[in-house]
Amino acid sequence: MTTDLRQDEGKSPIEELMEIVAQRRELERREAAVVRKAHNSGMSWAGIAFALGVSRQAAHRKYGRK
Repeated sequence: MTTDLRQDEGKSPIEELMEIVAQRRELERREAAVVRKAHNSGMSWAGIAFALGVSRQAAHRKYGRK
């Protein structure tokens, strides 16, 4: 199995890494917002965890009220 890691033309590796970090942060923000929306609409932590591919405890620990 190979992974296609073509470098974007014109971007240095550091620029690509910075872009990846920004994309990861945005995805984390989006995920948290959708988890809140799901939980506020009545979805259980077990259901949310299933959708995320993690345990109920992990989902609650990461996204439960603090």
